Amino acid sequence: MRFPILFALLFAASPALAQHADHEAMDHGAMDHGEMDHSQMDHGQMDHGAPPDTAAEEDAHAGMDHSTHFPAEEPGDPADTPGDAPPPPVPTDHAADAVFPPSVMARSRGSMRSEMRFRTTALMFDRLEYRAHNGGDGYLVEGMAWTGGHTDRAVLAVDAEGAFGEAAESIEIDAYWSHAINPWFNLQLGARHDLQPDPERTYALLGLQGLLPYWIEAEGQLFVSNKGDVHAKAMVSHDIRVTQRLVIEPELELDLAMQDVPELGVGAGLDTFELSARMRYELARNFAPYIGVSWERKLGGSADFARIAGEKPSVVSFVAGLRAWF
Repeated sequence: MRFPILFALLFAASPALAQHADHEAMDHGAMDHGEMDHSQMDHGQMDHGAPPDTAAEEDAHAGMDHSTHFPAEEPGDPADTPGDAPPPPVPTDHAADAVFPPSVMARSRGSMRSEMRFRTTALMFDRLEYRAHNGGDGYLVEGMAWTGGHTDRAVLAVDAEGAFGEAAESIEIDAYWSHAINPWFNLQLGARHDLQPDPERTYALLGLQGLLPYWIEAEGQLFVSNKGDVHAKAMVSHDIRVTQRLVIEPELELDLAMQDVPELGVGAGLDTFELSARMRYELARNFAPYIGVSWERKLGGSADFARIAGEKPSVVSFVAGLRAWF
């Protein structure tokens, strides 16, 4: 078995050995290159543009992915760097005046401002309310009407409260001018007249009504009567929307007096507070029945006057009513 294998190896190596032997046997010095016919050689197929090493390098670079390489950032123009220079002045002219006569455009702007000062009239009953409590059922009516625009309005407000079958406990009529001093608050200036309780009183009225943060509605009023007594009232409320139509409205109202007024049953200091909560369902935005509960408490001298008159200083009422505006 060794001889056939050795014979096969020699047979496979014999052509290479023969080529090497033939090449060494060639006498290159004896070759006459002068008689060689170079005209038959095709030199057009030869690449004289780049040496072999350069071509190999180009082939190596051809396979490289240069897409992820980014050019070096050049320094920006110093003029493009933001600085501390003041901004240009706000233009005070009107662009349309450069095209049309200024007098014509001034009249146009005046007409536009006049059209935007729209006037409206509304009638609103914030509470048409039935009150059930120990000692007799009662009622409460709070409403107002106004006419004017979004900046200035003339307002007439009525507040009446009492028990069925008896004379009204209180009837208050307010007439005032409301002026928007900013987007959130209105200044109130006018007069108030109380038909009940007896004796009647007339007051000068100064107030502020508006919207506090977190959508809290607030109103405060200061009153000075024709008899010289001074009173104040403050109210805050907030609409909590359970759904788009179901709304819960908690409210706190405080009444204060600067002095005792025995004929009115009012004591100095914090006179009365009322804490209530009403839940209304808006069948329409301007028509909403409601139910709720109210707790009214007289304090200090006012509580003493109530006891002398045979009244309870603290009353809890269950209420049902309607809120509507037209």
